[in-house]
Formats: sequence, structure tokens, C-alpha cells
Amino acid sequence: MNVTRDMGAAMRRIHVGNALSAFGLGFTVPYLYVYVAQVRGLGAMTAGLVLAVFAVAALIVLPFAGRAIVRRGPLPVLLAALVTAALGALSLGLAGSAVTVLASAAALGAGQAVMQPALATMIVDCSPSETRSRAFATQFFLQNLGLGVGGLIGGHLVDTTRVSSFTLLFAIEAAMFLLLVVVMVTVRMPHVPRVEDAPRSARGSWKQLLGNRAMVQLSVLGFVLFFACYGQFESGLSAYGVEAAGISTSALGTALAANTLMIVVAQFAVLRFVERRRRSRVIAAVGLIWAVAWVAAGYAGLGHGSQEMATAAFVSTYALFGLGEAMLSPTVAPLVADLAPTGLAGQYNSAFALVKQLALAIGPAVGGPMGASLHAPYVVTFLLFSLGITALALRLGSHLTVAQDRPWVLRNRVVARGGTAATSVSSEA
Repeated sequence: MNVTRDMGAAMRRIHVGNALSAFGLGFTVPYLYVYVAQVRGLGAMTAGLVLAVFAVAALIVLPFAGRAIVRRGPLPVLLAALVTAALGALSLGLAGSAVTVLASAAALGAGQAVMQPALATMIVDCSPSETRSRAFATQFFLQNLGLGVGGLIGGHLVDTTRVSSFTLLFAIEAAMFLLLVVVMVTVRMPHVPRVEDAPRSARGSWKQLLGNRAMVQLSVLGFVLFFACYGQFESGLSAYGVEAAGISTSALGTALAANTLMIVVAQFAVLRFVERRRRSRVIAAVGLIWAVAWVAAGYAGLGHGSQEMATAAFVSTYALFGLGEAMLSPTVAPLVADLAPTGLAGQYNSAFALVKQLALAIGPAVGGPMGASLHAPYVVTFLLFSLGITALALRLGSHLTVAQDRPWVLRNRVVARGGTAATSVSSEA
């Protein structure tokens, strides 16, 4: 009972941490380009390099982060990442040259990247399998809520004519990371096996991971998921909306808000639905929902309806993406955890985060130019990618065990056996 109470207290602090980190990121991420290119006067090229540095820094540190989490535990790694991100955010707000801006962005990007698998591993360590889907759904809900609220408040604080307003934003972001350090220091993590406790065969963790056929298939599926959805949000799809559908900037903001609102409103209603469904089938359904979203996007830009109809269709695209995201949050992350051998959850979470970063780096580079100029091929390409998600998910399902694909079945069997045993003991008494 004490263990359960400690795990619950730790989980509450972890959720607070997720909300604080997302709130801090929401302050600055939407305004990075404007800050570097216009407010600091460093030009579009430097601003583009800053966004690239975020991705490169993540790709460099994530392979090492996985090993560190496995050997040292997620909490020390998270604290180091938070301090690094805080220093990066604060220095970015004070940087005035291209060199200092890029160096600060590298520190901030590296810290942000390592937070994700560290927090995910803490959730795995503090949640039994029967509550893990709900824990990850809550994490995703709080992340989106924090990003939305942070972006909304940040938008009212910034003034492109005053550098000090942006310095304030980055200082608030740094303060959020440092506040999170204070919160996380109080977390009492349960003891879980680390790599030193695991069998000797688990020490070659990357080799073992690549030998896990189901995990490799899930990583390929994850790349397609992030490439076809998240990698298009702020690049290809927005460019397509403006160029092909004539969407105004205010309507684009409405579409992004619709995405967040769908997640916030639907997350726990969707959770009730997916908890009793095969994980592979849920992911396959997401592919079909996103295919419908791309059809709506096609109508918005290639149809011959009114501007109001085009705008409504475009906003619907983002809302449908949000519905799919709400279905994935309690499905994919727990599946990664269940595929990981004892003591290697950090390695598997970091590997999946690395796949996500690759997709987010390549997605805008491919989708941006296509969305801006090759309108019909762009929609058709990503419609096919969405259908590919369905096919890959169904194929993955054939390589998952019952415990991995349908965890509630085993839980029901345990409850049934427990009930039988209890009845038997009672009769003998």
C-alpha cells in the first residue's frame, strides 16, 4: 500500500512537470523565427538555422540519453536536461549575435529532447501496466494544455518593437524549467531494475533493440506517423492552406486551436474507447481518420466551393488530426514500454524519441516545398502515407503478443483466477 501511495505521489509530480515544461515551451516556440529574424535582425537564414539546430542537437544527444537513463535512472538525467534547457533559454533571450543564438538554441534543443524519454521512463516506472494508458493520456493532455495556454499568454506579452519583451519570455521559460527541477527533486522514484540488475544479454541494448522485430516495426510505423502528421503541421500543411486554399493567418490560427481543443476535449472520452481495443487496430484506425483529414484538406485547396467551405474543411483537417493524436497517446507510448525488456525502458523510449526527431526534421523539408507549390501531389502523397499507417499497424499486430496488443485480456484472467482462488479458500475455511 505504501508503495502504491508513493507511486501515486510521484506520478502527480511527474504530471505537474509535464504541464510546466509544456507551458514554458509554449511561451517561446511559436515566436522563435520572428525573434531571431526580425527582433534580433539576424535574417531568415539564421532563423532557419536555429530551427535546424534544434533538430540536430536532439539527434546527437538522444542515443546517449538512452544509455544514461538505463544506467543512472531517468530522474538524474531529467534534472541535467532541465538545467541545460534553462541555461539555453536564458542565454537565447540575451543573445545578440548569430553564434550565441545558435549555441543557445543547441543547448535548449538538447535539453528539450532529453526531457521527453526521461519523463516517459518515469511514467513507466511509476505506473503498473493496467494504468499506463491513462497515465500517458494524461501526460499528452497536460502537454497540449500547457502549450496552448503558454502560447496564448506569450502572444499577449511579446512586442516585436521591444527586445526586452522577448527576453522576458525566455526568462519565464527558464524559470519554468528551474521550477520543474525543484518539483522533480522531491519525487521518490520506486526501485526498478537498471542495466546492472538485468541479465548480461541485455547489456548490448542497442543491438538487442535492433533485434526486436516488433520494436523495429513500431519504429518504422512511428516514423511514418510523425512524418505524415506532426511533420506537416507548421510547414507543409500550413503552406498548402495559404497557397492552395487561400486560408488567412487568422484562420490558420483557428485551425491550430481546433487541433488543441479536440485533444483537450476528446482525450479522456477517447481513452475509454481505446483501453479495450487492440492497440494495433487503434493505430490502424488512426491511419483511416487521417486519410479522411487529407481528403478534407484536398477539398479545401482543390475543390470549387466557397471560401467559407474551404476554411471549414481546412479547420476540420486539423481537428481530425487532433482526434487521431488523442487515440495514439494512450496507445503508442505504453506499447513502447511493453516491448522493452526489464531495465531497458529508457533505451527504448530514447530510440523512439530519436525516430520522432528524424521524422520532424525530414517532414517539413519534404512537405514545405510540396505544400507550397505541388498541391495535388502533396495531398495524394500524404493520403497514401496515412493509408500506409493502417497497413503497417495491421502488420505490426501480427508480431505482438497478447500482453502487448491486448493487455486487458491478461488483466481479466488474473482477476478471474484471483476470484476463483479466493472462493476456494473461503469454502475450505
